[in-house]
Amino acid sequence: MQALKKIISSTLHLFYPHLCNGCNSDVLNKDNLLCIECINNLPHTNYAKFEKNPIEKIFWGRLPIKAAFAEFYFDKESLLQHLIHQLKYKSNTQIGIFLGEMMGNSINNSTLYKNIDALIPLPLFADKERKRGFNQAKVICDGISNTTNIPILNNSIIRKRFTETQTRKHRTERWQNVAESFALNNAQALAGKHILLVDDVITTGATLEACGNIILQIPNTTLSIATLAFASK
Repeated sequence: MQALKKIISSTLHLFYPHLCNGCNSDVLNKDNLLCIECINNLPHTNYAKFEKNPIEKIFWGRLPIKAAFAEFYFDKESLLQHLIHQLKYKSNTQIGIFLGEMMGNSINNSTLYKNIDALIPLPLFADKERKRGFNQAKVICDGISNTTNIPILNNSIIRKRFTETQTRKHRTERWQNVAESFALNNAQALAGKHILLVDDVITTGATLEACGNIILQIPNTTLSIATLAFASK
């Protein structure tokens, strides 16, 4: 019987191979999304452990946050860019959850995020979310929540209007592009809470700043920020 199971398993693997989402290697456990080599090559920042890290400094003088971190460094043509592309444009939500769980582990191992009451995914404009089928920040929050048990307050903040891509804009243009883009939808659910605002990639922080300002209008609310990746250029 054991030999038969092995033959069936080998046959299924031949016709339906389980491949690494990073390098397409088939040398990985059937329950894993990445092989050991790709997992070891993920560029963790370890910023969650430290105050005054580069992500916190982005918001100095702009937004009164309690703490901030990004889980990974982001470089073009990198493994991480490939994985984020799989999430956002190939609907590979499993990889988003997997990477979010890594963020959750960093939160669990940090003293800076012990009192987070709720996660808020940075909202997409409704038409864009319908077209994509999901909000990638919400997917990342699902992974964080899996490992931290912190609840997600989705739709507490809404995006009022479509904004153009930020990729080729400098800092002033980015701020003007997102100013007044967000609105409160359920302020009562956030009042008095320590909120962790979550997004996929941070560059200048303009979008997170615009959304964070709306959250901080709510009485007795504390704000921290977490992103999957940090694009320093």
